[in-house]
Amino acid sequence: MAKGTIYIDQERCKGCELCTTVCPQQVIAMESQFLNKRGYHPAALVDSNGECTGCGVCAVICPDVAITVFREVPVSRRVPVPTADS
Repeated sequence: MAKGTIYIDQERCKGCELCTTVCPQQVIAMESQFLNKRGYHPAALVDSNGECTGCGVCAVICPDVAITVFREVPVSRRVPVPTADS
């Protein structure tokens, strides 16, 4: 399974909650105890189990461009093919 994470710029977020509705892993929630400088409750990543796949759906739907997606590069498991020299 793909692994990844996101960074949410909480100062850019206006709390529209669109990202929370589209996250297939349900690892984005709204901050209830914190207001950003603009007076909004921003979104936050709540992924203690590392379930984020870095799918990017949240970043695509975010109207404030407040979400950056990071994906882990999978390690290639290619088996070397014997050549004529071997």
